[in-house]
Formats: sequence, structure tokens, C-alpha cells
Amino acid sequence: MIHRTEPGCQALSLSTALNQETWQQALANTIRDPRQLFELLQLDPSALPAALAASKDFPLRVPHSFVERMKKGDASDPLLLQVLPRGQELDYQPGFSKDPLEEGNSNPQPGLIHKYQGRVLLVVSGACAINCRYCFRRHFPYQDNNPSRKAWINTLRYIADDPSIHEVILSGGDPLAASDTLLAELTERIADIPHVQRLRIHSRLPIVIPQRINDSCIQWMTKSRLQTIMVIHSNHANELSPEVGERLLTLRQSGVHLLNQTVLLKGINDNSDTLCKLSESLFRYAVLPYYLHLLDRVQGAAHFLTSDKQAGKLVGEMTQRLPGYLVPKLVRELPEKPAKMPVPVLF
Repeated sequence: MIHRTEPGCQALSLSTALNQETWQQALANTIRDPRQLFELLQLDPSALPAALAASKDFPLRVPHSFVERMKKGDASDPLLLQVLPRGQELDYQPGFSKDPLEEGNSNPQPGLIHKYQGRVLLVVSGACAINCRYCFRRHFPYQDNNPSRKAWINTLRYIADDPSIHEVILSGGDPLAASDTLLAELTERIADIPHVQRLRIHSRLPIVIPQRINDSCIQWMTKSRLQTIMVIHSNHANELSPEVGERLLTLRQSGVHLLNQTVLLKGINDNSDTLCKLSESLFRYAVLPYYLHLLDRVQGAAHFLTSDKQAGKLVGEMTQRLPGYLVPKLVRELPEKPAKMPVPVLF
């Protein structure tokens, strides 16, 4: 594998990182108690009661490696705000729901969502390495969508019986929270279906626990006949540590196509300077900006909402400052629509 060090960055090789904590250990040792997070970051304890209350509704979960990228004592750190439980989450907001995309209507069997023409989504794992407070699946019934290996037979048969399906998307939770053994077996079975051409993997793990991208992971992603696309999820350039960048470059050099999805979040990335820096940083590590999503209106996340007008202006500013390939598509997802819907860009 080829490794490249960017100017001003001290890259970590795979061999060096593998001598540190394994990804399984990092996943098991995530921070789940707000008191621990407050202590590590030296945060004002007056905000702790609200964090404890909100975490009862949607638990805190964040890896140590992600916390290490946050600024101590800064309650407005853009990475912290993505994971910190806050009292606003408990306020009921009209127009917000527990299933904003109505995925329950597109869930023909456990672990499978068939919403768009030509592709299906498999909920491979209900586990996540990080609980993003704006997550549209924060209320998703993972307990009803956790099929066993044996149950996957019905799902694969469903795909095999529909020749219009050309792409299978592994999602969750986070699919990379599953073992490489299971993922390799599932990928092999998907590749046995002749009309499936592409495997798409949506994961936040390469960002928050970069050591998840190791040799065994890359092997199952690249050994089948399928074209493999990894869609990562990064909202801010501060998430892209040198080790994260090194793993992303390794994925791309191994033949995996890399795209990024960002959610537009009030107080975190709702300005063009931040978004432009994110696009530039992503491309430095061979990742193309793909979508800039307007917030899905899930209960508990209303405090992250930005207006369509503001979003359109931000992307208009990006369009004037960046080459087109670095400007993500501004979209929203609506349950009754056959695809993600473009949002007008304003100049």
C-alpha cells in the first residue's frame, strides 16, 4: 500500500496505528457518560444536568479519538456540538417526527429498505461508533431490523428476484460496526447476484475510528467483481485528522471510490468558509463532496435547523469560490419523492 504525507501533516502508517488500540477496543471503549465527557473536556458543569436528561432519551456515544480533536473548555467546539446531549432535544417541535423519512413504509422485510428505484439498503448493524444528535434514525426500531445470518437468505432472495436492483447499500447504524467476517460473507453473496453491479457503504467509522480501515476490511471491499463506493460522513474539516486522511488515501489507492455526505447544521458548519475548507480538506484525501443535506426533521434535532434560503446562499457562495467538483449538491430528502430533491442555489 502507498502512503502519502500532506504538507504540514504528520501521517500515521497503518502498521503504526495497528500497534495502538484496535478498532474493536475503540468501539467498546466509547464514552457514554456525559460526566466523563465534561471532565475530559473541562466543560462548564452547569450544563451537565441538561446533558444527563437528554442522554436518557438518546444516549451519548462518542469515541475517545474523536474527542481528542475537540478543544478543551470550548462549549461551542463544532465537533462537540454534534455529539453533546442538550436540553433542547427534549422539547416537542411541530413538524418534526420520529420517522421523518417514513422508512417504515419502505421496510418490506427485516433489515431491508427499498425506497428508490434500482437500489436497496441493508441495515447491516444497529450499532454506531458515535451517536450524532441530528441522526434521522435516532428513533429507528433496530430491534426489529437485526436479521440473523440465516434471515439474510430471504433478503438476498428478494434482491435476486428483482433484476431492476443494480446497487446494494450497506447502512445501519453503521455497517462497519459489524465484523469483517460477516461483511465479507455478505459481500460475496451479493456479488453472486448477476444484476447487482455496485456495492455502496455508508459509514462514519473511517472518520471517528480510522483504524477500522485495516487490511482485512479493505480485502473484502475490493476482492469481489462489484464496484465499491464508500460514502463517508464528515461535517467539519476538524474531523479530518492526519490518521483519518491516511486511511482514506489508502482506501482510494486500493480502488474504493470515496464520496462524502455533509449535513448542514446550525452553529456548526452553516457558513461558507467552513464548508469550503471542508471540501478542500476532503479532496486532499481523495474524497469528492457528494451531498450537502438539509436537516431531516427528526424529533430532538430542531435546534440544528437552517432555512432553505440560507442554505441556498451558502452553496451559491461556495459555487463562486470553488471548482464545480468541490461543490456538493444541496438536497433534501422527502418521504413521498422518488429521489433526493435539489434545493435552489442562490447567488
